[in-house]
Amino acid sequence: MKPVITFFLTCCLACIISCKKDSFITSADAVINLSADSIHFDTLFTTTGSVTHFFKIFNANDSKIKISEISLAGGSNSFFMINADGTEGPSVSNLEIEAEDSLYVFVTVKIDPTAENLPFVVQDSVSIAFNGNKKWVQLDAWGQNANFIRGQVITVNTTWTNEKPFVILGGVLVPEGVELRIEKGTKVYLHADAPFIVDGTLKATGEKYDSMRVVFRGDRLDEFYRDLPASWPGIYFRQTSSNNLLKYVTVQNAYQGIVTEKPADNGLAKVTLEECIIDNCYDAGLLAVNSSVIAINSLVSNCGKNIQLVQGGEYEFVHCTNVAISNSFISHRQPVLAVADFIKIGDEITLGDMTASFTNCIFWGANGTVDNEVITAREGTGVFDVSFKNCIWKVEEDPGGAAIENVVNNTDPSFEVVDSRNNIYNFRLKEGSPAINNGAPTAILTDLDGNNRVNIPDIGAYETTF
Repeated sequence: MKPVITFFLTCCLACIISCKKDSFITSADAVINLSADSIHFDTLFTTTGSVTHFFKIFNANDSKIKISEISLAGGSNSFFMINADGTEGPSVSNLEIEAEDSLYVFVTVKIDPTAENLPFVVQDSVSIAFNGNKKWVQLDAWGQNANFIRGQVITVNTTWTNEKPFVILGGVLVPEGVELRIEKGTKVYLHADAPFIVDGTLKATGEKYDSMRVVFRGDRLDEFYRDLPASWPGIYFRQTSSNNLLKYVTVQNAYQGIVTEKPADNGLAKVTLEECIIDNCYDAGLLAVNSSVIAINSLVSNCGKNIQLVQGGEYEFVHCTNVAISNSFISHRQPVLAVADFIKIGDEITLGDMTASFTNCIFWGANGTVDNEVITAREGTGVFDVSFKNCIWKVEEDPGGAAIENVVNNTDPSFEVVDSRNNIYNFRLKEGSPAINNGAPTAILTDLDGNNRVNIPDIGAYETTF
């Protein structure tokens, strides 16, 4: 009989354990834990929606627990939306969580248009009810109205003002013969499918203060995504474009920052960059194909290929800082400056005369695999007039075919802050930098910050003020 009794007791014990696991804890002393007590959404543009955030509900008990309701306090009128265990809200009832298991609650937000031009905040909360108890997760999101441009062709001369930002979806085209002016302080946010194409003329003019700069950047402003390169295609000045001026403009997080092809018909510079910043672009910061560019007091930083001048053209760079540091977004594997009188597509090589001068410029890279930050390449027998005067660069072999005067080689420019781990950079000059008081006198009287330059100026986009 003993084996029978033992078997019977074993079965009873298994049933007791099984029943315990299948039963629910109903006591008010039951414990649940939340992975977050608040969820914050960074600035969102009205009507465009958001990324999805989530929090988890943990059952810290040794029995199952029933969540009687997960609901938005604002109900169906809330700006927020929830999805709990695959069921959409605003209220979801009777959800079970196994012992020592968890349940996901996903939260999104969509902000409707209001009369506000300035950023505003919307708030709500998620209630979690169980066993007569309640816990809360607070929600908030910054929203802002915007001018939405959806695949638009601008057919007449137009001015964009800074009352509300511009959000570009599907791209925008400034056709030949049309001029678009963008006033100081205007922010332009572009979606992943939205190139900014100029066949006519673009004049974007900001001022030296950060709030007054004209900014082109991706439209994802939530954490992590807001700093990703290749967030939008870039600005493209195509063949018929002319008389473009970008002054105190920031272009960041594009696939290619600025691309210009072919010279202007009037013999003037096709694109003039004054006090501009091109930063964190996945491919080229500035790509010019047989074109014409004047760049003054401008910074090109941390792009896959900072500046590429190919198939000839006419270029003048004065007081520019061109630097790339490997970081968590882009590995520095290409020279910060490449100058070539040709372009090769497949097996076909196309040539063009090249004239390019660089005065008081910095060409530097670090934490990468590049030994020569400046390279030149010549395939044709036409004009190849390339010169560097009073520059600082990092090279092991001087660029061939170029005239070189008063260049400081392989000496760190000593930038204020280079923190690749946290992606924090300040490319102004430290005290003791070899760039200080080492430039050639020019007609450029101020720097990228609007500070006055002295009789013997500093090399690079920034003039020291100490």
